[in-house]
Amino acid sequence: MIIVLQEVRWEKLVLLKDFSLITPTLKAELIFKAIETVIPPSVIKETLSETDSGEERCLRRASLTRKLPSGLVVCLVIAMNLWSSDAMRDVLKNLVSGLSREWTRLGKYWKVPTSSSITEARQRLGCWAMSRLFHKIVRPLATAKTPGAFLGGLRVMAVDGTVLDVPDSAANARVFGYPGSRKGTRAAFPKIRLVLLIEAGTHLIVDALMCPYRIGERVRALKLLRACSQGMPLMWDRGLHSYRMVHATLNQGCHYLGRVPKNVKFPVDKVLDDGSYLSWIAPDRKSKHKGGSRIQVRVVEYTIDSENGQQTYRLITSLMDIALFPALLLATEYHQRWEIENTIDELKTHLNGRKTPIRSLKPREVVQEIYGWLLSHYAVRTLMFQAATAAEISPLRLGFTGTLKVKRLCYF
Repeated sequence: MIIVLQEVRWEKLVLLKDFSLITPTLKAELIFKAIETVIPPSVIKETLSETDSGEERCLRRASLTRKLPSGLVVCLVIAMNLWSSDAMRDVLKNLVSGLSREWTRLGKYWKVPTSSSITEARQRLGCWAMSRLFHKIVRPLATAKTPGAFLGGLRVMAVDGTVLDVPDSAANARVFGYPGSRKGTRAAFPKIRLVLLIEAGTHLIVDALMCPYRIGERVRALKLLRACSQGMPLMWDRGLHSYRMVHATLNQGCHYLGRVPKNVKFPVDKVLDDGSYLSWIAPDRKSKHKGGSRIQVRVVEYTIDSENGQQTYRLITSLMDIALFPALLLATEYHQRWEIENTIDELKTHLNGRKTPIRSLKPREVVQEIYGWLLSHYAVRTLMFQAATAAEISPLRLGFTGTLKVKRLCYF
């Protein structure tokens, strides 16, 4: 890892050396020069105009607007995840010292606003602008030369979900809800459910949906299929298995490779030469009432030896060509689905390691903050992808935590 970083000499990798969440000597101007390559100021300005979150709404609050223009607030919502342990006013100080004049134009005698002014500015921005910006910016980046990003010419994607603690305020509890607990007790924090779609070969989060805790991952995962297209095999774990997931994925024009629970049975219609077999999946009652019919699937069964004994896996897929996609290849490839678990760990543990990662006491600002969090992860991962591409190695060989601390490595 260190050898690679010493050999690769190019501008963006040099910028990455200051993505450290630990050192107090963080150079903000280098961080935001790097982020500007991923999130251009022009796109922020365009997004604010489209969502009516620009300065025209604030002409009657001219003094506040001069201190906290909307573009600066957008940058603050992203930056608060890079300085996750700092107070908002300290984040804003670091931010202003690092931003180029293209991002914002502040007066000569600009002073750091109070915490209440920052809160008002975030409320004025709302969450729609951050959502719109996220969907404008994020996209898959892997190319045919990116190691491990494609399977038989198809871009490998994965979907999964997680939950996040949010501050225990009455508004957050009402909107997001608490998880179940023993009778007479209550969970410490309300939770918001976050479902992610990632590009497995780069760990880039290319789409995301949030919902109250009570709404299951399956419902949200179905909606994330909007970002899938032809030429993408989608991988999911057994918790997301359903007839509707299979049906919707095929309707979207993409393939799937998913694990199924132990209790789901598949009759053997035809055994194939590689040991897999053809079967079918029947529609659930609701899908059947809507005219759904059974769908042919290919089943791959295999056993893994571990310290705890043997564990049997069953996968279903729409990849029927056993010459191009033999059973052994699919079984090996499926375990790349765990890259989404690593991505979630990067997001929750390394980029924002606070005990309660969300600061906001109101639901709208919670959603706004999470989109800023996702954008900050996307910015770091994009720069890692660019550095790995220049070095002609897999982006997954560059550790996320190591990248955040790469300034220290560069001194070795």
